[in-house]
Amino acid sequence: MPHRVLVPFGGNAAPAHWLGKNHLGGKGANLAEMAATGLPVPPGFIIPTPLCSQYYEAGGQLPSALVEALPEGLAHIEAAVGGRFGDAANPLLVSVRSGARVSMPGMMDTVLNLGLNRDTVEGLARRSGNRRFAFDSFRRFIQMYADVVLGLDHYLFEDALELMKDDRGVHLDTALSADDMEALVGQYLAIVEEALGRPFPMDPLEQLQGAIGAVFGSWRSERATVYRRLNHIPEDWGTAVTVQAMVFGNMGEDSATGVAFTRDPATGERAIYGEFLVNAQGEDVVAGIRTPQYLTKSARERAGAAGVSMEEAMPGVFAELASLFALLERHYRDMQDIEFTVQEGRLWLLQTRTGKRTGKAALRIACEMVDEGLIGETEAVQRVDPAVLDQLLHPTLDPAAPREVIASGLPASPGAASGAIVLDSQEAERRAALGEAVILVRAETSPEDIAGMHAARGILTARGGMTSHAAVVARGMGRPCVSGAGTIRIDAAERLVHTGRHTLSEGAIITIDGTTGQVMLGEIPTVEPELSGHFATLMEWADRHRRMKVRANAETPADCRVARQFGAEGIGLARTEHMFFDPGRIVLVRRMILAQEPAERAAALAQLLPLQRADFLEIFNEMAGLPVTIRLLDPPLHEFLPQREQDYQELAEASGLSVATLRRRAEELREMNPMLGHRGCRLGVTSPDIYGMQARAIFEAALAARTPPFPEIMIPLVATRRELDLMKTVVDAAAEEVFGAAGRRLDYLVGTMIELPRAALRAGEIAATAEFFSFGTNDLTQTTLGISRDDSAHFLAAYLEQGIYPRDPFVTLDVDGVGELVELAARRGRETRPLLKLGICGEHGGDPASIAFVEGLGLDYVSCSPWRVPIARLAAAQAALARAA
Repeated sequence: MPHRVLVPFGGNAAPAHWLGKNHLGGKGANLAEMAATGLPVPPGFIIPTPLCSQYYEAGGQLPSALVEALPEGLAHIEAAVGGRFGDAANPLLVSVRSGARVSMPGMMDTVLNLGLNRDTVEGLARRSGNRRFAFDSFRRFIQMYADVVLGLDHYLFEDALELMKDDRGVHLDTALSADDMEALVGQYLAIVEEALGRPFPMDPLEQLQGAIGAVFGSWRSERATVYRRLNHIPEDWGTAVTVQAMVFGNMGEDSATGVAFTRDPATGERAIYGEFLVNAQGEDVVAGIRTPQYLTKSARERAGAAGVSMEEAMPGVFAELASLFALLERHYRDMQDIEFTVQEGRLWLLQTRTGKRTGKAALRIACEMVDEGLIGETEAVQRVDPAVLDQLLHPTLDPAAPREVIASGLPASPGAASGAIVLDSQEAERRAALGEAVILVRAETSPEDIAGMHAARGILTARGGMTSHAAVVARGMGRPCVSGAGTIRIDAAERLVHTGRHTLSEGAIITIDGTTGQVMLGEIPTVEPELSGHFATLMEWADRHRRMKVRANAETPADCRVARQFGAEGIGLARTEHMFFDPGRIVLVRRMILAQEPAERAAALAQLLPLQRADFLEIFNEMAGLPVTIRLLDPPLHEFLPQREQDYQELAEASGLSVATLRRRAEELREMNPMLGHRGCRLGVTSPDIYGMQARAIFEAALAARTPPFPEIMIPLVATRRELDLMKTVVDAAAEEVFGAAGRRLDYLVGTMIELPRAALRAGEIAATAEFFSFGTNDLTQTTLGISRDDSAHFLAAYLEQGIYPRDPFVTLDVDGVGELVELAARRGRETRPLLKLGICGEHGGDPASIAFVEGLGLDYVSCSPWRVPIARLAAAQAALARAA
């Protein structure tokens, strides 16, 4: 069998997992590896990822070489299991599943029980001796194939099933008889023919080709496209397709299906975690169609759940499963997410993959696997995605706060969130775009809800278990989730949620706690997280391996305290303009700006000086001797001007000028393009007394600080060396005056923010004066790309969808454009001044991909939001380890 088209596994197939996940997809590579080690894996073959690209290149047609190779692939499975594909007497049925190189749970399509038709279903019934099972499998296949391949709404079939159960007076589909199932098959076939105007396809080979095409096609489905965009997965990777012999969990009470994790994906506890259903197929578990049961007795008892666990119901099979879990975790050296089926008492493994986990679980698993000797310290540092730390750095519910619990479900994804109820994904996206916190409330989620789940602060479902779609996706996104809240009833038509004693309208505020499974009325107060234990251990390891320092962007004492708590090694950007907007001093700032005479300006500056000095003293005392980079006044003056009539009245009373005079002066200062106007160092050039006052306040505060600080004074928006020369003269003069009066000195630096393309190009000249560069990548991105960050939302999404930019350039640095300017400026700056200190202080300073890029350039530090400091510390360590590898 040619490896370029199909790759067999199981049976007598040669080991093929060495071809790797890029070629076989993650699912295919793991199945091939498990089969090669002798684990109980149904045989099959893999259609590699390059065939997906060929499918799209052919306009959505299967490549002819693939079509020609399918009989040979089927023959491999037939030889291994003994059945024949399409044979009425001994039919072989197969599953057709997707398998990208990285896990995308629920985002692409699957077809089970393929190969059934009017003839083979009778053969399956005779061979199994179980007519109900055969027709249950057939009706499942019709529904799934019609949905995935033929494009029919699955609710058409679910409505027919519900009517059948109502007619028979039963609640579960397992209570329907063989005759009922056979009747449903007839109804399902009629639904297809009525909707499409043609019969359901009965040729098994036609079914197989249709399913393979549908799986390839699902790679570009809306939900998969959204997931790839959110997780930065390239579109050109494509997906592999796995065709595998079916095993059946719906053959009776000695058959089952389940999903399990080798450790708790919510907490990281080393304990088997998962669910199973007796007499069911896999989609029943993950889709939340039936609420499943626990795998272990201890988990069932902790939850106070009725029914029996798998450990109690099938002790022999459970013991075999537990031993395989331990084997797989040792083999892959990571927590595994495993799908399994029990067919008439025999265990089969259908998939293993690295399990999605919460940030808390990721830390615990990494640290404990080091303790267990499975992995080393550096691998633990590299294994934890820095972005998941964000889940740990935000408040949780205050345990002392009063709360009214209105419903309870399963604690599917930890954390807490409050927000307005929304009942569909579109409404979640709409309200979230307006800045509103929302909780997506659904009977059950499906992959089509991916965008709404991302927009929501949390997810609540009435049905589904701990491994349902909602639970798995929420954990991967770091969203709190409560699933299986069975007392909740949703009235989609009236836009209402009934919780027993309460009826809530869409828009009502609720709080969910994904750690306890509770749903509460209203908004509940929160408490700050405690960062210790595994978090502290991993951060200690990360600090041991990183090269770059990590600072914070902060200008208030509270932000400085948070920064220190999270391990910041200084302040990389203190924005002085934020201090000027304080209500107690805005009138003074406006008097300074609107002053017509030097004496008026000087008087206003004299009143601002002690206020600024107090600001800087608080920062210096909080940072206790660590470096503090203070950016002198930067924004356009018009941002400080009066906006309301009341503002003008207050300013007139304070200045003694008429409202008319103030309005005229304000109009003179207005600009057509203020972001490129009279701001930054241009303000310092035309009004050096403003920068002089700020510099004096910095040095007076520095001398008064409890611990001598190391101030770094940054001049913004420099384009030429001459601008920086003039401003450095102003700063140095203020320093000499303050030091002379005090009779003592301290060290300081004067540098600039590189945020204009010209400054980057002329960095060699500017470095003759500048003692440090801080790359202001927010404005450097705007001025390089010619895009306003504030106005880009109207078109940037289309740019990302069409691949013009691989990622939002205001989130992740545009390496090819802006990145080249940063590299050029760093290199030219250090050619002039070899010990030039280099840092980055834009939003990119907290983005792991951007941190990896600047590590390669040899920058000295990154600076980011205080809340992202741990993320930057871990990302900097990973970047250093990757660079050294």
